[in-house]
Amino acid sequence: MSTMTPDVQALGEDFRGELIHPGEPSYDDLRAVWNGSIDRRPGLIARCTGVADIRSALAYARSTGGPVAVRGGGHSFPGHSTCDGGILLDLRLLKGIRVDPVRRTARAQAGVLLGELDRETQAFGLATPSGIVTHTGVAGLTLGGGIGWLMRKYGLSIDNLLSVDLVTAEGELVTASEDVNADLFWGIRGGGGNFGIVTEFEFQLHAVGPIVYAGPVMWPMELSPELLRFYRDWITDIPDELTTAVIHRWIPALPTIPAELHGRPVVVVVACYAGSVEAGEQAVAPLKAFAPPLLDMCTAKPFVDHQAMFDPSFPHGRWYYMRACDVAELTDDVVDIAAARGLAIDSPYTAYPIFHLGGAISEVPADSTAFGDRSSGHTFNFAGVALGPDGFDGQREWVRESWRAIEPHQTGAYVNFLTDEGTERIRSAYGAATYDRLQDLKRKYDPGNLFHLNQNIPPH
Repeated sequence: MSTMTPDVQALGEDFRGELIHPGEPSYDDLRAVWNGSIDRRPGLIARCTGVADIRSALAYARSTGGPVAVRGGGHSFPGHSTCDGGILLDLRLLKGIRVDPVRRTARAQAGVLLGELDRETQAFGLATPSGIVTHTGVAGLTLGGGIGWLMRKYGLSIDNLLSVDLVTAEGELVTASEDVNADLFWGIRGGGGNFGIVTEFEFQLHAVGPIVYAGPVMWPMELSPELLRFYRDWITDIPDELTTAVIHRWIPALPTIPAELHGRPVVVVVACYAGSVEAGEQAVAPLKAFAPPLLDMCTAKPFVDHQAMFDPSFPHGRWYYMRACDVAELTDDVVDIAAARGLAIDSPYTAYPIFHLGGAISEVPADSTAFGDRSSGHTFNFAGVALGPDGFDGQREWVRESWRAIEPHQTGAYVNFLTDEGTERIRSAYGAATYDRLQDLKRKYDPGNLFHLNQNIPPH
């Protein structure tokens, strides 16, 4: 005898995907998200196959009044892509990608991962700016902004977004672009999942690769203060084609790295040049001349290989805890903090990048999208990582100590790097004027705050 309520039975008759309940064989696998420290149990998992399924599942959710979680790639740091009780709309079956190499555009559905999109676009020597781990979902990354290896040349993911199809809280399917529902298009470019469920994205593509000059150059961790001071001077005169990040970590035990270097504490500069290999080699040469590196893996390689470089360091199931903020510049005080926090790392899995911003990001007018501060010079992301609960408390405390040290220098934050930090933190990430405008938009498109499992912006 079915244990479903009449509403769930009706949903089942009108639903073409899978409905997974607690206790079913696939339930535990399907409820798991990337961050292993998140352990939540939805009352129902609705694996949607298209817009009709999404509308049916939302109608059921409205009838129950329970929480609604939306999962694209499931990479939300604080676990917003799942819930306890309520309904989880799992969009991972929506995998359609269509590339137009003539117009240099791509359409990607909500379940597409970054690596899947790169694979299709790179078949034509094209790419759109995206993130740094290929099993991240296109949807969540884009809606929060989208920083990655092409951003200084071509901007954020949202700066290359041409249009979206979105299902509102009331189940209406709408298109948003610069020409249609322009207010909504402004809001979803940085405002996250607050205004509805984006079912399909249309991106502008650019000529990139398929071979680029990219990769990490590593020095012993004790050189961090000297390197960071060199680095801040060097980046004042690098071309926008060159995006870099400084990373403090221990060398991972990967087969591509000599075994005798595994576990060595290092400071790393990772570079990616969005142009010719020859120009990239020339642009990175002064960095390589800073001091003899412990390991130099910056070379000509397929762009898709560079995009996947961090995948082994951030696999599904590890326990992650993160805090992040932007800074205006690498002052002496910031450099000293950055070096000290690197030297305090005591785990082979914990690491933190400092991304160099500017370039095309800062050239976009601040009020043209709902992204936060575009004038910051760098963004820090302290990531404490453990294999499981053992040792997790220690890595979390390292993150909190790092955050307390850098907080006096913060100028803002990248919303995709936030955890559950409260309304004021979200407001400060966007800035007061943008946040107030987002609240007005929320009142128009989701006045009941159905979509609140996100970096939530309550309606005015």
